[in-house]
Amino acid sequence: MKLIDSVVRSFKVAKVFRENTDKINAIDFSANGEMLISCSEDDQIVLYDCEKGTQIRTVNSKKYGVDLIHFTHANNTAIHSSTKVDDTIRYLSLHDNKYLRYFPGHTKKVISLNISPVEDTFLSGSLDKTLRLWDLRSPNCQGVMHLNGRPVAAYDPEGLIFAAGVNSESIKLYDLRSFDKGPFVTFKLNQEKECDWTGLKFSRDGKTILISTNGSIIRLIDAFHGTPLQTFTGHLNNKGIPIEASFSPDSQFIFSGSTDGRVHVWNADTGYKICVLNGDHPGPIQCVQFNPKFMMLASACTNMAFWLPTAEDS
Repeated sequence: MKLIDSVVRSFKVAKVFRENTDKINAIDFSANGEMLISCSEDDQIVLYDCEKGTQIRTVNSKKYGVDLIHFTHANNTAIHSSTKVDDTIRYLSLHDNKYLRYFPGHTKKVISLNISPVEDTFLSGSLDKTLRLWDLRSPNCQGVMHLNGRPVAAYDPEGLIFAAGVNSESIKLYDLRSFDKGPFVTFKLNQEKECDWTGLKFSRDGKTILISTNGSIIRLIDAFHGTPLQTFTGHLNNKGIPIEASFSPDSQFIFSGSTDGRVHVWNADTGYKICVLNGDHPGPIQCVQFNPKFMMLASACTNMAFWLPTAEDS
């Protein structure tokens, strides 16, 4: 089945999970698309089987809290930021609920966490105005970049460069092999007046960068020249939450949550809104991602919803 407008419009909720008592603040698919992990403000980590549409297990992180969860390259381990005690990043074994390693260093809330698509390294950005580069095998930070504002970051699909969005107004591109020399290019954009940048994502073809915010605006820029390409609007964010925007795997469509509990979908090339998907979410949808391998979408408020297409004309 190919992802075309009619297929996107046909997506319906196939399964709803009500494991959480508070807002789900981050979700992540495994690279093979077989599993999904979520974390919530109720301090729970929930693991799902995407093929069977079942919940595998729940892991509690009552002591440290949990946010920004990501699978590592192994489906049985994850990294996450903390919401209590300190701002240490934690590396968790999911099958026995044991911490394998701690990554201390940030002195304020971690607001950006990204794992390399090709190796066991990751990037973290914090309200302490630093970006840190880490290796899963060592608790010591591999590099620190001091910036002049709040940072969000992302790896490109090849894992050769990373982008740092700084102070909601500029994007700096770094070569991972020589990041200590500073960015090799900086794109200056108009500073957001009403909101902050809360996330960056490269499209899978590496050509564009999607900028999420805690306002009711999403931006798409050219990854090579920094040219603004599209501004996506029409979804609601009247709570100032970091609503996630995501690409479809073919980079054609943009999906976003909304505080009205619906999923909004745009064409990435034209900026035209394709549809608004209503899945009866009772609260604001903060997280939306498309499965990297299967024709399935996940969205989360306090509930987790799995969406499947119902189109016959595939």
